[in-house]
Formats: sequence, C-alpha cells, structure tokens
Amino acid sequence: MKKLTFVIAFFLSTHFSFGTRLLIETENFTDKGGWVVDQQFMDLMGSPYLMAHGLGTPVKDASTTVVFPESATWYIYVRTFNWTSPWFEGEGPGKFRLKVNGKNISGILGSKGNSWNWEKVGKADIKKGENIISLQDLTGFNGRCDAIYFTTDKNDVPPSDTHQLAQFRKELLNLPVPQQKGHYDLVVVGGGIAGICAAVAAARLGCNVALINDRPVLGGCNSSEIRVHLGGRIETGKYKELGNLLKEFGPLEEGNAKPAANYEDQKKLNIVTQEKNIETFLNYRVISVNMNGDKIISLLAKHTETGEEIEFSGHCFADCTGDGTVGALAGADYLMGREARETFGESIAPEKQDDLTMGASVQWYSIEENKKVAFPVFNYGVKFTEKNCEKVTMGEWRWETGMNFDQISEFERIRDYGLLVVFSNWSFLKNELKDNKPYHNRKLDWVAYIAGKRESRRLLGDYILKQDDLCKNVYHEDASFATTWTIDLHFPDPVNSEHFPGNEFKAISQHVAIYPYSVPYRCLYSRNINNLFMAGQNISVTHVALGTVRVMRTTGMMGEVVGMAASLCKKHQTTPRKVYQQYLPELQALMEEGVGKKGLPNNQEYNLGGSLSEPPQIGNAEISSH
Repeated sequence: MKKLTFVIAFFLSTHFSFGTRLLIETENFTDKGGWVVDQQFMDLMGSPYLMAHGLGTPVKDASTTVVFPESATWYIYVRTFNWTSPWFEGEGPGKFRLKVNGKNISGILGSKGNSWNWEKVGKADIKKGENIISLQDLTGFNGRCDAIYFTTDKNDVPPSDTHQLAQFRKELLNLPVPQQKGHYDLVVVGGGIAGICAAVAAARLGCNVALINDRPVLGGCNSSEIRVHLGGRIETGKYKELGNLLKEFGPLEEGNAKPAANYEDQKKLNIVTQEKNIETFLNYRVISVNMNGDKIISLLAKHTETGEEIEFSGHCFADCTGDGTVGALAGADYLMGREARETFGESIAPEKQDDLTMGASVQWYSIEENKKVAFPVFNYGVKFTEKNCEKVTMGEWRWETGMNFDQISEFERIRDYGLLVVFSNWSFLKNELKDNKPYHNRKLDWVAYIAGKRESRRLLGDYILKQDDLCKNVYHEDASFATTWTIDLHFPDPVNSEHFPGNEFKAISQHVAIYPYSVPYRCLYSRNINNLFMAGQNISVTHVALGTVRVMRTTGMMGEVVGMAASLCKKHQTTPRKVYQQYLPELQALMEEGVGKKGLPNNQEYNLGGSLSEPPQIGNAEISSH
C-alpha cells in the first residue's frame, strides 16, 4: 500500500494539466488469482502482462487495491489483444471483464482488434479512497491484459505508439531510480542449465556472482514450465570431469511433457542458493546495457511484476539467455537463420541462405478421468478434419511452431499459434471426431504457455563451429567441453505441410551421427564485446553446428567452462580472449579437475542421443521421432 500511495501522489501533481491519471500495470496486482504473468514478449510490446491460461475453464479473478485520490467520473481504458486475430477475423476467445469493487464496469474485453491496443471501457463513478480493481476471465482461453488506465479527462487517450507508450509508462509510474548493486566478478543472465552451471562453477572458484533470471523458477527448458528433459552425454571427450555438476542437480527422471515434479525445480534452486558466492535474482529481465567502447560496464534489469529496476556492474558478463539478448543489446556480432552451403563449406546447409530456424515447442498432455469430461468448442481459424487431425493424447517436442517466422520479433505469434493448434485439435477430438470414444474421459491437464525455443541469435566468437569441425574431428588447441548429440536439425513435417501449408505446427528431425567432439573455447566469448561470455544455444556456431551443441547437458558443460574462464579473468584481471591467448594452460588444468563433487555416480544416463560407435555418415541422414 505504501507504494500505491506514492504513485497516487504523483498523479495529483499532474491534476491541473491533464486531470487526475492512474496507470495500473496488471502484473503488479497483489492477488493474481488464476492469471499468470507472461514476460516473454515485454521487449516487443513494452511490458509483461497477465494472462488467463485456464485450458478452457475460466480462472479465478485477479485483483488489487488501488487508492483513488478523489471521487469523480473516471474514463477507463484497458490495453489488451485479441490473440487469435492473425488467423481469425471474428471475435476471439480471450474474453474478460473489468470490475470495480465487484461490479462489472465493462462489456466483454479482449475479443476484438488485431494488435496490442487500448480498448475503451467507458466511464464509471468511483469514490475516493481504496477500491478493488479486478479482472474476470470468461473463457479460460488466454485472455490477456497489460494495463488499465483511469483518467478524469474524457479527452485524455493513452498512446499506442510503442515509443510514446514507453515514455507514458515512465512518466505515470514514477518508479524509484534503479537500485545500484555491488560490483560482481561475473554477472550471469539466464537461469537455464547453462546459466546455473556457469554461476556455480565461477562461485566455487572464488568469483562473486549475480545470477539473473526472468522467470520465478530456474531450469529454462528443463523447468516445470516447459518440461524438456536433459539430453547428451557427460563423462566423455577430452575433459571427463566436465558435466559432473549435473549429477548434483540434474533431474533423475527422463521424458518430455511429464508431470511438474519430474523436473525437480527446487533442486536447481537449491544448488545456487547454497553457494555463498552467488546472489540469485528471480523475475528480473535485462532491458539495457551500459557500454564503455567495446566493454560492458553494467546491465539494467527490471522486475517482471513490480517494475523495480536494478543495475548490475561487473568485470565479466555471461549471456545464457538462449536469445543472445545481452549480446544484442551490447552490439555483439551475431548470426540468425541458415547460412548458405558455400559460406562455411557445409554439405548439410541449404544451397542458398534463408531465414528458417528450428522452431519453438508448446508441449501438452491430457489425463484419463473416471467420467466424461467436456471441452468447449474452439474454432478460431485452424480447421481440423477427420483427415488432418492429430489423434493423440499428448504432444511433446514435435509440436513445433515458427520455423518460418522470426524467433525474436514474431515470437508472441509463434507461441500463440502453438496454443491455437493445441486447443483447436483437442476441441475437434472431443466435439467433432466421429469415433471419439477414446477421448470421452480425457481431460486436457497441462499446456505450456512458456514456449521452448531452440534457436534465434547465435553470438559470434573468435571461432565459429561448423560442420567440418564435427564430422572431420578437426583438432583445436583450445578444445573444451564435448558435444555428443547428433547433428539434429528440425524441419517442417512434410505431412503437416501438406495439410497446413505455411502454417505447420509439427516437425521432423534429421540426424547425422558424430564422434564426441571437444568444442573450441573460442566459441564461448564474443569477438567484439571484450568482456562477454556466452553459454547455451546462442554460442558461436553455424546453424548446422547448433544441431549438436544445443541439448542441455552439453550447454551445462559450456557453462562450467565459462565459469572457470571467468575465475581466471578475475585472478588475472583480464578478458575472455586473453584467457585463450595467455592463460590457456590454467584453463585446461581447471577443466581437467572439474568443479563438481568427486565420486558421485552418473545419474544422468538417459536421453544420451544416437549411437556414437559408428563413423559419421554424411549424406545418410535418418529421420527420427526422438
């Protein structure tokens, strides 16, 4: 309440020129009810938002208490988006209402328009003092609300232009100046497997570490929010101690799209909170960087619910975001899409360069109940028939969307299409399929709303890993972590393409087997930002080479190497590049020793990938459903 009172005081100061104004960010609601905070697209549309992810059942109201500074007639706007509009011209399914003190003050919201915009609610007489503002979900089908604007001036319309809206938010929210944190030896951005390993490795070697993650749980694609199991091998390659960290916190269960407990989120949190040299910052998203020439001085991160900001300064930084977000903000060189065959001499690459990427998966599953379970009719632009429907009770990695769209600028559309096809197909199975008896008692129990992304930006280092390195086993003096997975590249499923041309939502995978290959350390730091490491799917590789290094046990080992190199940067007050140039024997000694606890049995012997006992067969790629 103290914070709200502060905000209202600012609005009073603007009363004479604009009337009194109130901007309420929904992610800051004190009681979110059944609504979830979605921060995945805040860089695109300006903010996190609340979403009613109820799988076809309306969720509990979200509410908050707001102190209105005067009794007046208030004109009200809600920023929302009809999320099915890219595929369906009629009213969308994301319907909700706005309430004040339990009374409806709006008609149906969220079902019209084709972009994020302010929807005029109307006006309401609201008394001075505390009033409860709430959002009532009407469908359970992902209605979304970004912000609510109250004004006593009927001519005061909030801006829709992205840049104007950013300034509008800044002026009205009047948040405190960013908090300055202490100086860190290593600032790790991204709390997936790579980020966890980078932070723990650096901390155990004496670094003071900040670990920043924009979700409330750690693990990235291996968290209970996305539910992809770990892949690849440890205890192999030149440095067999790399990967031992995963024995300490890697989930013991295998499988994609399984119950939340299988992914052991708490174990991941414990390993970082138990390290005295790590400070962990959950729900913070990096929004800008402060540069001095080619060096990052600090990062600015915004809390995804409160909007409060923290500035992190550091000696070195590690981009473990998967999207290369920090690198992009800093001006790092990067690649995106597929390189032409002749660019790096890769026989697997396409003849011409294009923008195709591997896509993002929205996984889901259903459960069997002991009675018949209904599901609402859901038909918003994707038409399923007896011939093209997917007669399944769950969907894992192959439910993959967005391969022909930009995985950064169009990512909300990509995720939303994933939701659209899951709900549409399930509705057909439940309501229209002729022989649907097997689905009578099935209940849609879990659908991811955080999409599992495979590929976007790849930050360029002093070396770019390519097909020849992997398939010809090219030796590099700075060999580090071992990649063991096949060169596993995803493409639109031809059958799915036949039914849904240009709007595929299923993928196939083509594999080329390789021997274990130790990847150059030079792939793990930026070639033009002198204190930036990277670990994860955004390291310095071609699109083809990404097919092998992107699985999570492999990215975890990358993180370990980055943490080790960061400790040398601290010890010698140097840069990632100079670790290679001047201190490589010390890094090799650290990789030989490892940072994991000694003597632990290998409890990570599932989803190891294809057989590595046979020589790689270029040109004989097999199609697999793995």
